[in-house]
Amino acid sequence: MYVSDDQPSPETPFRTIKVRVSALVFCGDEVALLRRDRPNNTHLYTTIGGNVSAGEPLDAALARELEEELALAPGVGTEPELLWLMDVRVTRPGNTPSPRKLHLIYRLHVTEDDRRTLATHEFDELAEGGHEIGHVQWVDYRQADLPLFPPIGAALAQLPTPTARPSTVELPAVTDKEYTWI
Repeated sequence: MYVSDDQPSPETPFRTIKVRVSALVFCGDEVALLRRDRPNNTHLYTTIGGNVSAGEPLDAALARELEEELALAPGVGTEPELLWLMDVRVTRPGNTPSPRKLHLIYRLHVTEDDRRTLATHEFDELAEGGHEIGHVQWVDYRQADLPLFPPIGAALAQLPTPTARPSTVELPAVTDKEYTWI
């Protein structure tokens, strides 16, 4: 394949754009996050969600991810509302070029009764086989110092209440200058 000097090569990071939908599932002042344990005794927290498949409607992708990761059936809880949009260009470890990701972060609320029926673990299939376990952890939404990806902890902690509207939907873009992959 010929690539001219003014075109990125297939190995260029951020050449592809992926869309990721996720949700902040609230129960009172607590929000469900996935805690992923790392080999060096550290943790990375992520929002509940995943990539949108080609041609998949955004609401269908969000419903699929909530059911896969949290066992949250469609129609349980409040209607998801778009809270934030974040453009992320962060280099990840691995053999494939890092994609640019547009994160659409939604919010919904569940009752205590609904919360008791939700999953406590999520199993992500790994490319080389096996699974990575995500532990569902409910944390106070104002806990801004968590290693959270996408890095929305400060914006989340600034909400005066779990139902408050943020002042802006678009959060600042995140690049390797602001974030180092754990």
